[in-house]
Amino acid sequence: MARRKRSKTCGLLGCGEYGSIEGIIMNTKNIAYLLAFVLLFGVVFDAKAADDNRYLVKSTSGVWKKYFGVRHTFDSGFTTDLSDFQFRLTKIFGLEVESVKKLYVLPAAEAAFPSARNNAKNQRLTPVDQVPWGIKMTYDDPFLAKTSGGDGVNVAVLDTGVLKTHPDLKNRIKGCKDFSSPKSSLVDGKCDDKNGHGTHVSGIIAADGGSDGLGVFGVAPTVNLYAYQVCSASGSCWADDVAFAVRTAADNGVNIINLSLGSDSPSSLVDDAVAYASGKKVLVIAAAGNDGPYAGSIDYPAANYEVIGVGALDVNKAVSDWSSRGINSQTMAYVVENGDIEFAAPGVSVESTWKDGGYAILSGTSMAAPHVSGLAAKLWQKDALDPLAATRDILHQFSLDLLPLGDDDASGWGLPTL
Repeated sequence: MARRKRSKTCGLLGCGEYGSIEGIIMNTKNIAYLLAFVLLFGVVFDAKAADDNRYLVKSTSGVWKKYFGVRHTFDSGFTTDLSDFQFRLTKIFGLEVESVKKLYVLPAAEAAFPSARNNAKNQRLTPVDQVPWGIKMTYDDPFLAKTSGGDGVNVAVLDTGVLKTHPDLKNRIKGCKDFSSPKSSLVDGKCDDKNGHGTHVSGIIAADGGSDGLGVFGVAPTVNLYAYQVCSASGSCWADDVAFAVRTAADNGVNIINLSLGSDSPSSLVDDAVAYASGKKVLVIAAAGNDGPYAGSIDYPAANYEVIGVGALDVNKAVSDWSSRGINSQTMAYVVENGDIEFAAPGVSVESTWKDGGYAILSGTSMAAPHVSGLAAKLWQKDALDPLAATRDILHQFSLDLLPLGDDDASGWGLPTL
């Protein structure tokens, strides 16, 4: 029987035989020698990675992980910050790399401003309205004096962090993690909010009025709140940090994830993380974006069919012009597909907790999404075989159709209420 001739390859790393142990060893040694040279001299040419040079390196090699450093590991590879020299090195070695996208906390349609409050030294800061109009609309009760519900339900807010000492939130916060630090991929116990956005979103969901009962109330004031800081003080968020936080939440028993952040295009890392969370029966809710009124202007991940995308309403139950739209008119009615918006909720001039221990009023779909997250927590179908599907279904059932009638681009099923 004739022996099959082994093919050889020659290049920067020398020659080796495919299929031979000797060839593999030779190849590995050459990589090690070259990397040793790079470690000694390469840094001279380009020692520092730029702020926007984060990449997904599609390799499982321990050699590359050790040289480049690892921020997060995923099924498709690992993410890291590459200098220009390191990036060029990936091309020399034929490594497949992909830029990691950035997402942003969705900017308020109007600037935040402090609510009227008592600023006297050592006195409690108080809100304009302890039960803001959006909470009353969600409860379908204009005379509501206090909210309730959410016992035993775990809600993770992936945002700019939270003020852990805020009187209306400190008893609700059960976990705090920072995924956004440039020096470490995860810092447990830290989630300082230097932006304010995350504290505002958290209050809409979980504010409990404080121990003295003088503060503001959120939709579900007895939930367990997990503050996952995935965005910087400027409001920018790396997709790999968001994706890793989504997976961490799913692995740690979270029931609902609120994402008041987005991007104009999808991220495979975030989409894969959402699929992973959905597989663990975690409900993911996201802001639709503030790019309306054009059809198809919905942001990602809200446009993902596995995510509940939420637009913004004003006090008259009208969808704001700036609230992003879906493509519901182009897809099957009352069946969630990619690009559809699912609900609309209060998102114009919404009062909630703020990073200074007081309160602020913001507008945006960032404010609308947590109204639905809070309601989902209040209605969480924990005894169902599939709590995610059962809760999503009951939100559909409890929705008030809005103009234009039907499953429309602006509001989908409509406004979910009690």
